[in-house]
Amino acid sequence: MKLAELLRTECVHVGSAANDKALALCEIAALAKKSLLCRNVTEEAILDALQDRETLGATALGHGVAIPHCRLKGLHDFVVGLMTIPDGVDFEAGDGVPVRLLIFIIAPYEQSNVHIRLLSALSQAVQSPDTVEQMVAARSEKQLIKLFLNAAGQDIETQRPADRNLLQIYIQDEKVFRDILDAVAGIEGVSLSVSEASNARGYLTRRPLYAEFADNGNPHVCKVITTIVERPLSNEVIRRVEGVIGSLFECDGVMVAVQELAYCAGSLEM
Repeated sequence: MKLAELLRTECVHVGSAANDKALALCEIAALAKKSLLCRNVTEEAILDALQDRETLGATALGHGVAIPHCRLKGLHDFVVGLMTIPDGVDFEAGDGVPVRLLIFIIAPYEQSNVHIRLLSALSQAVQSPDTVEQMVAARSEKQLIKLFLNAAGQDIETQRPADRNLLQIYIQDEKVFRDILDAVAGIEGVSLSVSEASNARGYLTRRPLYAEFADNGNPHVCKVITTIVERPLSNEVIRRVEGVIGSLFECDGVMVAVQELAYCAGSLEM
């Protein structure tokens, strides 16, 4: 799956004058409707789905970017578009920064796993504030498309079947857990689950012998992200984890373990 193919050039607009979130969503619905892929859905249906998604929680990432998205029945492929609003609008971002770059996704209802990977890939593509500034400053749709595709980097490819590895990512730092989960979820072909575990300290300190260590501020809970990936992608998982926390050899509170699998069959929904 290639981002260059999912981005619909007819669904790109530079320099919107929308002055609030509602108007921005209206413009996005109108842009999406320009794609022939949306010929079986109405503009009103697209807008309603976008608004319903926003009621679940703001789609703003922070630093001036939002990724409004929705899933629709009757759609057979993804519609990805871009819109810039130089003056910015309030999108209820966690950091309070007005949104000036919007990347929207209108997705087939049935393809939730691909939708999740696409969201992850897009959020990774616009992490750099400098990149966002360049895109907002684009003077034409053609320039914006070029900047976006350069920022997106590698396409989301479907890998050929291969031997698989089991990777477990142990995370004691709640602050980086979500960032690591977002980064790993975007890898094509990954099977992913999350569980919680208690550190041994939590049990040991219930015994009088270890009581002095009970309240020293160390975390007692650990989240574990378990992934099964095709073997060539193991390094990509590690690269993405280190992209969040830096070198694993210099990090406390995050650990990655890799194990080759002799047998693995089936798949999991995220």
